[in-house]
Amino acid sequence: MSGRAQLMWDEAVTGYDFGPDHPMDPVRLALTRSLVGALGLDREVDVVAAKRAGVSTLRLVHREDYVEAVKAASADPASADGSYGLGTVDDPAFAGMHDVSALIAGQSVGAAEAVWRGEALHAVNFAGGLHHAMPGGAAGFCIYNDAALAVARLLELGAERVAYVDVDVHHGDGVQAAFWEDPRVLTISLHEHPRTLFPQTGWPQETGADGPAEGSAVNVALPAGTGDAGWLRAFHAVVPELLAEFRPQVLVTQHGADTHFEDPLAHLAVSLDAQRAVQVACHELAHEHADGRWVALGGGGYAVVDVVPRSWSHLVGIAAGHEVAPETVIPESWRQEAFARTRQLAPTRMTDGLWPVSYKEWELGYDPADRLDQAVLATRRSVFPLRGLLP
Repeated sequence: MSGRAQLMWDEAVTGYDFGPDHPMDPVRLALTRSLVGALGLDREVDVVAAKRAGVSTLRLVHREDYVEAVKAASADPASADGSYGLGTVDDPAFAGMHDVSALIAGQSVGAAEAVWRGEALHAVNFAGGLHHAMPGGAAGFCIYNDAALAVARLLELGAERVAYVDVDVHHGDGVQAAFWEDPRVLTISLHEHPRTLFPQTGWPQETGADGPAEGSAVNVALPAGTGDAGWLRAFHAVVPELLAEFRPQVLVTQHGADTHFEDPLAHLAVSLDAQRAVQVACHELAHEHADGRWVALGGGGYAVVDVVPRSWSHLVGIAAGHEVAPETVIPESWRQEAFARTRQLAPTRMTDGLWPVSYKEWELGYDPADRLDQAVLATRRSVFPLRGLLP
C-alpha cells in the first residue's frame, strides 16, 4: 500500500454554482485549493483528477428517474419546477448541473477506489461531502450524494464493514437514508439539534431499520451554542468506542466546516482549532481501527474566506502527514488573492488562537444538569446496548 495521500481535484468542480446569491459559493473551493498550494501541501500529496461518475455508478445510490430529472434540469434549467427537489431556493437548477455534480461524485468514488485498492493510504476530496442528497431527490444544496456513493462503491468492491463519521453541523441524513437497512455500514453523525436546524432529523432514537441493521445509525444531537469543549467531549464519548466495536475496514469522514462560530447558517460555536483536533482524531482512528484506510470529504461551510480554506487545508495537511502548525502565518499572496476574489479581509494565521483545545473526557463524570451531557447520554442509551456496549 502506498503511504502517499491523494488529493482529488479538478478545477471544473468550481462550476458547482447555484448563482451569486446562494450561500454555497464555489469560491470556497478555489480558495482552499489555492491555500493548499500556498502552504506547499500539494507537493506532499498526489493530486489526482478522477473521471465523472457515470450513470451506473450514480445508480448505486440514486434512482434512475432522479438521475434523468437532473439531466433534464441541467439541459433546461427553466424547466425545473421543484419536482425531485430541483428548482427550489436551496437547489436551483443551473446549466451543466448534472456534469459537475457527477464530477464531484467521481472524485469521492475515485478516492474510495484508491484507498481500497492500496493506491493511497488516505484520500481527500474537499469538494465532496454533499450528504443531504437523497436516492430520489436533491436537498440542502446537494444534487448527488458523493459521500454515500463512495461508501456504496467500497461495498461493491468487497468491503464488508465501512464506517462513516459526519461532523458537519447539519445531520448527515442522505447517507443515513442510503444505508438505513444495511448493517455493513455504520453511520455516525454529530450535528446541531434537529429542533433548531435543517434538516430536522438526526434524533438519537434514529438507530437504523429493525432487524440486522438496528444500531447501525448513530446520531448525536448537540444543543445550539455548543462550543469546543462540548463538541470534542461528545465526539470522544461516542465515536472511538463504536469504531472499536465495529472494526471498519475503511473510515469515511465528512468535515463540514459549518460548525464554526462564524458560520452564518447555523448555531454552534466551534473554533477552527477544534475542527483541526477532530481531523487529527479521525486520522488516528483510521490507523487504529481501519489499517489507516481513510477517505476524508468536505461538506458545508459558508464562511468562505475566514474558515473553510483554513479548515480544509488543515485536513489536507493531516492526510498528507505534514500537519500545518496552528501558529503558521498565512502567505500574503493568498490573502491578496482572497481579497481580490471576495473583497473580504483574510485571516493571518492558521488558528483561531485557541490551540490546544481541552475538553473533559466522558469517563471522568457525567453532569445530569448539563444539556451537552444529556445529549451524549441519549445517544449512548439509544445505540450502545444495540451494539453490546454499556451506555
